[in-house]
Amino acid sequence: MKVYSFLPSATEMVYALGLGDQLCGVTNECDYPPEARTKPVVVQSLIDPSKMEQGEIDWKVVNDISHGHGLYRINRDLLLKEKPDLVITQELCDVCSVSLRDVLKTVSELAKECRVISLEPHGLDAVFDDITTVGSACDAGERAARLVESLRARVASVREAAKDLPRKRVFCAEWYDPIFAPGHWVPEMVGIAGGVEVTGKAGQESMKMPWQDVVSRDPEVIVLMPCGFGVERAVADLGLLTRLEGWDRVTAVRNGEVYAVDGSSYFSRPGPRLVDGLELLAKIIHPDVFGWDVPAEKAVRVGAVRAAMT
Repeated sequence: MKVYSFLPSATEMVYALGLGDQLCGVTNECDYPPEARTKPVVVQSLIDPSKMEQGEIDWKVVNDISHGHGLYRINRDLLLKEKPDLVITQELCDVCSVSLRDVLKTVSELAKECRVISLEPHGLDAVFDDITTVGSACDAGERAARLVESLRARVASVREAAKDLPRKRVFCAEWYDPIFAPGHWVPEMVGIAGGVEVTGKAGQESMKMPWQDVVSRDPEVIVLMPCGFGVERAVADLGLLTRLEGWDRVTAVRNGEVYAVDGSSYFSRPGPRLVDGLELLAKIIHPDVFGWDVPAEKAVRVGAVRAAMT
């Protein structure tokens, strides 16, 4: 079977199911596991966030989408030549991956036997259902069932350990300029890990909000997880927040409870590693219970660096 993944989370699902040998094409953003980088690129992002400021990225995305311009390019010639059996895409967010409309237009030019799976998860259960769907489409239903069972067991373990702990107020910053509160699965993850997300709503889209709304809700923990970025960029851009009015008054800042995480790996992508993100959140919110044996490439405590960033 020739499988083509049009989004990084689907690529991670395919590999987690042990089906990497069937994966024939990926996006330029598919970087996990490392073997994914060796696959032909069939979807290319038209912007390079690594060379742009957060405000510039937001303007570019909003402007292009409002004018009907896509953010990704599909290599139609390669797909027409290879004739895939299965294409995995999504319709959750046109910013995170090529739009379903463009995928269907491209696939209509391919062999009639090509099947398209479009994923649209809004919570952890839906992500697990997507793994089951991908496994079934790839004739790996039993593998998918075992994987989902193990992931659910890990979620249950965190939920059980945190169920009687005090609920700390948490703000997860999905973007700094402008401020975006988290949506979809992130508020749910915070709740399971023993906190309450004070800005975002589980199962709903991430939303732009005034910084003063964050200040007024006075989070006890701030988790920096700019969408698509790792720890280094999350820390590098911290000055966008520290210069805002009221930053110093927030309890999380005064107590040094500000953390930068690898948002791209553990929070932005609705795949198996969201469970790693959940376990990471539990350590951040309640380190006294879950411990703090976290590698720096996954998360760092940055509560004490404000002066260096301003």
